[in-house]
Amino acid sequence: MGLTCAVRLLEAGHRVDVVARDLPGETTSVVAAAIWYPYRAWPQERVLAWGSRAYEVFAALATTHDGQDSGNGVRMVPGTEVMTESTPDPWWAGAVESLSRSAAPAGYGDAWTFATPIVEMPLYLRWLAARVETLGGTITRLNLSGLPSGGDLVVNASGLGARLLGADASVSPVAGQVLYVEQVGLDRWWLDGAGPTYVVPRSRDIVVGGTAVEGEWSRTPSPETAGAILRRASRLVPELLQARVLRHKVGL
Repeated sequence: MGLTCAVRLLEAGHRVDVVARDLPGETTSVVAAAIWYPYRAWPQERVLAWGSRAYEVFAALATTHDGQDSGNGVRMVPGTEVMTESTPDPWWAGAVESLSRSAAPAGYGDAWTFATPIVEMPLYLRWLAARVETLGGTITRLNLSGLPSGGDLVVNASGLGARLLGADASVSPVAGQVLYVEQVGLDRWWLDGAGPTYVVPRSRDIVVGGTAVEGEWSRTPSPETAGAILRRASRLVPELLQARVLRHKVGL
């Protein structure tokens, strides 16, 4: 989809037409818990630069003006990552504000706390799409069989679709399953990267994950996997066991 690329190019004065098989609310992005955290991203030195800039931009988007909600779905939220054993500071520590050690919960050997952007993707994608249109860009649903030609520049932001559009058979999926539960008053996120297990609070629900299954193409949620996710997550937030499950999703 590439909405952020479109916005930046439009802001720089270019004409931009976004073409996509799936509209913003139908993409994998809308499934995401969307917490700023470098994960499965290399090389580290380049990711650190990209991640630092992303952190700065999202932090700015999370800032309200005159007490008014911007409606973009971005908030800075404190939370804690736990580890099974004593661990050095993460390689990306310099990108975040005030990373500090904290007491590890029972059963864990180490923990650190910091504030990070959390993005409610349904709100954020609508905001981005509106921004594209306000700046004079277009968004068109069109199922392409290859990269288009004719423009001065083509930005391939198709994710897994690059397997077809870029004729690149090395592109393969990593399936992530999540469940959404009712908000139970949680105002902090929790993360255990070994799971991977994450609990991400949003305004009206909580995203609980997850999995990272390489080569899995199915988008059908597994009840057994959902149960395992919830059991892992409840070690971090016991209240989840009493929360009503709203829905299940898998993103590739």
